[in-house]
Amino acid sequence: MSGNTTPPLSGRRALDQDQFLAVLSREEALVRFEAALFPASHQNQPASELRPLAAALGLPLSQDIAAPIDVPPFDRSNVDGFAVRAADTAPAGEASVVSAKLNDETIACGTAPGLPVTSGTATSIATGGPVPRGADAVIMVEHTQPAGVSAIEIRRAASPGQFVSYAGSDIAQREVLLRAGTLIGSREIGMLAACGIAQVPVVRKPRVAVLSTGDELVQPGEPLRPAAIYDTNGAIVTAAVIENGGDAIFLGAFPDDEAKLEAVLRHALATSDMVILSGGTSKGEGDVSHRIIARLGQPGIVAHGVALKPGKPLCLAVCDGKPVIVLPGFPTSAMFTFHDMIVPVLRRMAGLPPRPDAQVTARVPVRIASELGRTEFVMVSLVQGDDGLIAYPTGKGSGAITSFAQADGFLKIDALADQMPAETQAQVTLFTPHVRVPDLVIVGSHCTGLDLVTAPLARAGLLVRSIAVGSLGGLSAARRGECDLAPIHLFDEASDSYNTAYLVPGLELVPGWRRMQGVVFRKGDTRFEGRTPQEAVKIALADVSCLMVNRNQGAGTRILIDRLLGGARPDGYWNQPRSHNAVAAAVAQHRADWGMTIAPVAQAAGLGFIALAEEHYDFALVTARKDRASVRAFLEALSSEQSRNALTAAGFTPA
Repeated sequence: MSGNTTPPLSGRRALDQDQFLAVLSREEALVRFEAALFPASHQNQPASELRPLAAALGLPLSQDIAAPIDVPPFDRSNVDGFAVRAADTAPAGEASVVSAKLNDETIACGTAPGLPVTSGTATSIATGGPVPRGADAVIMVEHTQPAGVSAIEIRRAASPGQFVSYAGSDIAQREVLLRAGTLIGSREIGMLAACGIAQVPVVRKPRVAVLSTGDELVQPGEPLRPAAIYDTNGAIVTAAVIENGGDAIFLGAFPDDEAKLEAVLRHALATSDMVILSGGTSKGEGDVSHRIIARLGQPGIVAHGVALKPGKPLCLAVCDGKPVIVLPGFPTSAMFTFHDMIVPVLRRMAGLPPRPDAQVTARVPVRIASELGRTEFVMVSLVQGDDGLIAYPTGKGSGAITSFAQADGFLKIDALADQMPAETQAQVTLFTPHVRVPDLVIVGSHCTGLDLVTAPLARAGLLVRSIAVGSLGGLSAARRGECDLAPIHLFDEASDSYNTAYLVPGLELVPGWRRMQGVVFRKGDTRFEGRTPQEAVKIALADVSCLMVNRNQGAGTRILIDRLLGGARPDGYWNQPRSHNAVAAAVAQHRADWGMTIAPVAQAAGLGFIALAEEHYDFALVTARKDRASVRAFLEALSSEQSRNALTAAGFTPA
């Protein structure tokens, strides 16, 4: 068979035809092909190039991208209203109002606050405006009334943090924003643009030369001569290459002239990363492709004849490091073998993941509150549980870009429902037709050191999903069997130890690393410079102008802060961002004077640091999952010299 058809036996001259000497199984052919193409002695990293953001659409990243800034870069208002101290509004309600004097400024988007919010005052603020010093909440304008020219009446109490997006609450500076291999879509471009990134390193599309062989082939649009057929394979293989990440160049159809075909193939091999022919694989006298390929480079043909139906005549070769494939001439056989045998190799060269099957039904493990009267769409990330898929809500608020980018799909809550109960089996609408369920799920406290340990897993092709819900939230997820590991750093006063006391049957402790927690402040502040944590906090508590920034309830850091404060509730106590980066940002930007964070974050922010306690950041491992391949890979990475060196260099102490 030379092209897209086989002539009838009657009328054919007798051919001195070689038979298939060694028909290989599909598995053996793939092993030989991949071993020749991706030898273990080579790194086999896909070729990379730097592209402008707009030109990166549809391409996979060639390396990890870390966020250069916090997003948002400051605490900002989510609504139009007034920045207030939540404690001032506590008496407000249906039967009473609270009056507040308006400060002489209005904060709009792009306007830096100039005046602090003190007790009994409020500052007019627009959606997206920076929250001024002293304010810990924003009250909607609809819940106020003017009281003369320079005052308002507040008719509803505000809770601390209400309508405030904290600095770094969406994206934290130095956080791994996108992993190598992530396919750049509009959501990812939004994340990168939000961080001010204009150029990204992407995997260069492999250049794939496509040509057809056969005397009988005519290109579509040309007159069909007698005994000829239109070249179907050229068009369909070119399209399939593009669909799977390649930059296809169709060179045309060529007759079975050995000298001419060899010249074309040598040029194609010199100017491309892969060459795909169709036709000319049956080893007949008139089918010359395999004879040419055998002399194009080493090791040459690795499989000619594969136990596939359809697709037996497939020929696989590697010539001087480049794949050369001869597909069967019949279009059905050509496309079957292309998608089954060639697509995995092509996608690997293009830096793309394999294509898994998508699922659409998942269990929702937690209750999701909703607003009556409005149909709600909740974005979810899918993880694999013991009894099927689990859908974790991923929303961080209406302004959060990462919620959309990290989600696999969304579920809908009807307008007549005020919640979706926990354990609901929900229909998930997928953003893409192909969803890859994570190989490893980590739910709990986040730490920048975690990125260092999981990086080798990502490079090995494992999909790791980390969901930051705090230490206590992670323990709950681990007890329910909804994750593989829960990172925790919880101090138990009764036993004067970290983490062990919080374990229950079915969980076991895996030591992680130590990180120094301490008081962070701006360098040169004499209230803190050269003092112990206890001395510094005592001075701060005695200074009414000294403003702190706290951490969220459920965080291990919050336990340390409360112990240090000894029951005191100074100004700023109810300012409760959810990350170490947000604490450092509040102090660095003069919105607070001190807080508590870890040493690597303080150092990166250029802040002063007073060491308080070496914290144990460990992992609660779900015992029933410890033998999973991805869990074993994580444990090996955690104990590897590479990870230990990376943690040490970042300011952590491996356990």
